[in-house]
Amino acid sequence: MKTKDTAVELTLIKLKNQQGTELEILNFGATIFSLTIKGINVVVGPSQPEDYLSGIYHERGKFFGASVGRYAGRISKGQFSLNGETYKLFEKNGVHLHGGKHGFSYKFWKLIEQGEGQDPYVLLEYISPDGEEGYPGNLTVQVKYTLTEDNEVQVDYRAQTDKETVVNLTNHAYFNLNGRGDVNGHRLQLPADSFLESDAHLVPTGNLTEVTGTEFDFRESSLIGEVPLDTVFKLNGSGKNITLEGDKSGLKLEVETNQPAVVVYVPEDLPADWEYATKVGAERAAVCLETQKFPDAPHHEHFPDVRLRKGEVYENKTTWRFTAGSKF
Repeated sequence: MKTKDTAVELTLIKLKNQQGTELEILNFGATIFSLTIKGINVVVGPSQPEDYLSGIYHERGKFFGASVGRYAGRISKGQFSLNGETYKLFEKNGVHLHGGKHGFSYKFWKLIEQGEGQDPYVLLEYISPDGEEGYPGNLTVQVKYTLTEDNEVQVDYRAQTDKETVVNLTNHAYFNLNGRGDVNGHRLQLPADSFLESDAHLVPTGNLTEVTGTEFDFRESSLIGEVPLDTVFKLNGSGKNITLEGDKSGLKLEVETNQPAVVVYVPEDLPADWEYATKVGAERAAVCLETQKFPDAPHHEHFPDVRLRKGEVYENKTTWRFTAGSKF
């Protein structure tokens, strides 16, 4: 399918390993469209690729499986300063979200390379011009999705710039390891002793809150239940993985990352503007595990640095490792 205003064709790229696991990627937004393991599609999203091109998809802003940038998460005040210069960004109520009005999630990415056979992969690229959405520097971004024979999905983002800028990339996949219903019965474990305090607009205040004694203590495997989650957890960096386990399927997901934080997001409901690829529940149908740097870091000097300079390489390396429980 070709869009009305461009000559770019919407393409669905399929990767399949020798275990029968299948990963489908859209070149629009470098988006994970589906991921089917043991016959279960564990990724929640619209059922048709064309749905991603609709105006209502953009309006709803749910970023199903999309690559998010140039800056994932929120930047406050609709601007940031770098080397004494202020850069104005698109904002609503003073908040810039997920790269702006037309961030990387709404761009066509170029297919650079695809490998088949053992450990199939695809490499996609997007070049963001200087000034796009208000950000400085021509930024070249690549993402490589690899489906290993061990049922791992390796998500590797790399970026380079010709002028100092800020970068924070992530993937916004919505997981439901049962392939249906809600995620309240899923068990979550996070190697995180603290989370970022946020204001009414979900912008970090700059303070960290200890998880001890709160409903956000997932240091031991715990039911997600009804806990309201749109929360930035500071990862301990101990090498211990994030884990998620489906209560009905027995599928287990381990997440390993080089990033300092994970945003855990459970939407209370999802848009009803399209059919879904899976039988989603009416409420709390999925959980996002967005590995990244801290939101609003340009306004908090004590947060991990998000600046990318000319000659440097930004890397976000995250692996999703899936294993089957005794129910298979």
